[in-house]
Amino acid sequence: MKYPEVLGFDALVAQLDSFDTIIDVRSESEYAHDHIPGAINCPVLNDEERIRVGTLYKQTGAFEAKKVGAPIVAANIARHIETHFADKPREWRPLVYCWRGGNRSGSMAHVLARIGWPVVQLEGGYKNYRAYVSGALEDPPALDWRVICGTTGSGKSRLLETLDGIGAQVLDLEKLAAHRGSVLGHLPHEPQPTQKWFESQVWDKLRRFDPSKPVFVESESKKVGNLRVPGLVMEHMRAAPCIAVNLSRPNRVRLLMEDYEHFCADPSALNGQLEHLVQLHGRAKIDAWHALANSGQMAEVVDQLLVEHYDPAYLRSIDRNFVQYPQAEALALDDIAPQDFLRAARTLHAG
Repeated sequence: MKYPEVLGFDALVAQLDSFDTIIDVRSESEYAHDHIPGAINCPVLNDEERIRVGTLYKQTGAFEAKKVGAPIVAANIARHIETHFADKPREWRPLVYCWRGGNRSGSMAHVLARIGWPVVQLEGGYKNYRAYVSGALEDPPALDWRVICGTTGSGKSRLLETLDGIGAQVLDLEKLAAHRGSVLGHLPHEPQPTQKWFESQVWDKLRRFDPSKPVFVESESKKVGNLRVPGLVMEHMRAAPCIAVNLSRPNRVRLLMEDYEHFCADPSALNGQLEHLVQLHGRAKIDAWHALANSGQMAEVVDQLLVEHYDPAYLRSIDRNFVQYPQAEALALDDIAPQDFLRAARTLHAG
């Protein structure tokens, strides 16, 4: 076999997990925007260098740009080999890709191949990968979806986390989206990923599921924060059997105060988010909730939000959006301790 071997993503996807390392040689901002799940970032041109070489290319042409870029690329490749790959054995098998499968990945792949490693270069680069993912999400696999339903604060996310912990198949869209899926759902100090990186993570989860076993997912809206759930994935979820989690309202208040502890510690942050509800509930109601939060009566704020905002919205939407909800399997939670969720998860996983 002659290396580097150049293959398109269609030919690589079945063996993707067999590579010892997936190397994304694009710049750090390109990598942050989206990348093949599991890839490490080893830029052959960082953001600043890429701008410099690209500007030169436009202003003076390819030859001058390559004269300037080549020593930069060579130095960066040498540093990556010394830092990341010097200890790799002869049989180490990496996959290398850049934006279009051109000079950047070609340079890295050529050097690695000349050393003697059986390197593969992704033909068409990230663009080829992205086209594959987009197509796969337009034709998602047929899976045995089980939709975890329940009013806000009923412990759906904790149940999914517990199911995942005991080995069940779980697609936790809120975790992938870094958002709890409501007007108060933004996670402090954790920005949401880009839409493309969110979709890459969803695709990566879907491709690993065993279609003969159930996949548990929460009854999400079409958007989780600012991110859109892939349309046909959502269609399959909404047509699936449902599990209705029941938890008493006092326990839901307790759970929400645990999950949204950052709002309890910073009433001004909560009040800022409540401003988004003025159009729905009026200025007087929002001001009343502000006053309760500022006086430390967080449990009362949470209870009123459940009764007056979240529960009515849930009841309006669940039957309409999840067609099998009227026949949902009931699952009662007595409390919010870890053992309560473990008991419920084992019941679902065994069933």
